[in-house]
Amino acid sequence: MTTLDEVHALTHAGSLLSPGGEIVAPYDLEVAHAHVSGFSALPAEILNAGRSPFDADYARANRVHLVNAFGVTLGDSIIGLSALFAVKRLHPHLRFTIWRPARAPRYVQRLYALAAPALGDIADLPAPLASLPANALRIDIGNQLFWPRFASMPMIDFFLWAMGVAPERIAAAGKRNRWLAEIPLKKIESEPYALFCPDASTPVRSIPASMRAQIVARIAEETGLPVLGFGAVDHPRYRDIAPLCIDTDDFLAWIGHARYLVTADTAALHIAAGFDVPTTAFFTTIPAVMRARDYAHCVAVEFDLPHLQGVHASARPADLEALERVYRDYDWRAMPFAREASLSSACRSPETKAIAHTTPRPSR
Repeated sequence: MTTLDEVHALTHAGSLLSPGGEIVAPYDLEVAHAHVSGFSALPAEILNAGRSPFDADYARANRVHLVNAFGVTLGDSIIGLSALFAVKRLHPHLRFTIWRPARAPRYVQRLYALAAPALGDIADLPAPLASLPANALRIDIGNQLFWPRFASMPMIDFFLWAMGVAPERIAAAGKRNRWLAEIPLKKIESEPYALFCPDASTPVRSIPASMRAQIVARIAEETGLPVLGFGAVDHPRYRDIAPLCIDTDDFLAWIGHARYLVTADTAALHIAAGFDVPTTAFFTTIPAVMRARDYAHCVAVEFDLPHLQGVHASARPADLEALERVYRDYDWRAMPFAREASLSSACRSPETKAIAHTTPRPSR
């Protein structure tokens, strides 16, 4: 079996096999700053759609082992679990074991704990290769960030394809994270509110601090509601609830109980879709159709930053200056809101209307 050098091991489109015969997540090696030597790809009997596409025979399976699924961010995990619930709806008899990077953030791991009762078991990597029984369906989805199709397909379609399911088998309504609505939410002691989530996982996808008060004013004017949010914003109708949101359960609850959401954070967008919360979402480095195509209650603003398309993370001054410029030049009076009369036409599938979005226009 061919061993991988350190660079190719950490960027391998799949999980790894250690010299001692353990399945290892490249993420765990990276965050541990571990010495990477002697690692190889998993053997061919563990299915990997990136290596060789397949059609999974779920009807004849009982237990399915998903290796290194579904990434280490909250947003990716929500979508991956949505794909898994879609498979579960087609084949209710299935039970899953989801093998996860042990060093993934705790707030992400909490999401899997909430989903597990309906799906099966959550287990940590590394684990001996023999932990995956030869008579079970075994599928590797590890390190998906480095799979070419992850950057070219809507994420829900990518995860379905990676699990051996043709994405077109699942209707748009089955791709909207509705499994989240089955999780009991914490109670929120608050009058009705709109919610503002300006921070994404990277500065280049976040809303510039200089524009936040203006956006809050627009939200308050349009919805007639007080605006709650995460982080300081200087506006009389705004309240920072970040100190009240200390874990994943809190984050789900504040979004799930909101009357409206405005966000640059795709994790918040995915949660809102699960609870049918009307949403305006901002996109800078990825087309909205890649993340929000199937969301019936979403409208999107896509900013024209072609030189940043596909950038997963950046805090480079030049990139942030370009971001600030497009936000500053946008006509905020044109900021779209999902309305009851138009919700059914927003974010439809490609064969109807790819996404309800607004192209930024210069302010007057």
